[in-house]
Amino acid sequence: MSTARWTIRRWLVGAAAAAGGPALGAAMLLALYAPLSYADCACLWRGSFVDVHPEADLVLTGAVSDGRGNSIDIDISRVLRGPDYLQEVRVWLQARDYCRPERELFPVGSTWVMALQRIDSVPEDGFDPNTPDISYGRKGDYLLSSCGGYWLKLSGNVVSGALVKSPRWAREPEMTPVLLDLIDAHVNGRIGDDAVLEASQEDPRVKELILDTKEFLRSIQR
Repeated sequence: MSTARWTIRRWLVGAAAAAGGPALGAAMLLALYAPLSYADCACLWRGSFVDVHPEADLVLTGAVSDGRGNSIDIDISRVLRGPDYLQEVRVWLQARDYCRPERELFPVGSTWVMALQRIDSVPEDGFDPNTPDISYGRKGDYLLSSCGGYWLKLSGNVVSGALVKSPRWAREPEMTPVLLDLIDAHVNGRIGDDAVLEASQEDPRVKELILDTKEFLRSIQR
């Protein structure tokens, strides 16, 4: 949050205390420390998943194991790029005017592909002892940006979301879910954007027919 905003809020607390006594001042103090709304975030759309994952420090798949304040814990099932020794990470989400998605989007048990940034330093006002579970995040943890397709929904071994050439700010654009192995191949530079786009535009009925045909051919060759 900007210094100007904090100055204004502190001034309001002092004025409230002078005008209405300690009770009103205390109420305003709670407002001072209350997180700002998500609407206070302003950032430019940086692109779909294929555009933004190259700048990430860690690209993983995993399940949400816990959530508290504005953070979630992820049990890692697969590291697509980044430190491969990690088994669990804490991911910090929306609070104040941070441009990050709301924690409620990631319920416990849900599974995701995420492109994360490591927190290498914490701003001076990034931690408030009055709200220890709501903060910028801890050094060494990770954050998830809302300014692009930094997360994709994982269902079994297929992935959907703002994957490639998706409309700005569309989190669930119309597309054909693609295999996780395809995402892995793109993250590690084995295929390009065109291959991902083609896979995401395939008619699912045609794909199912192709798979059924291949299985039929294998059965008659046995």
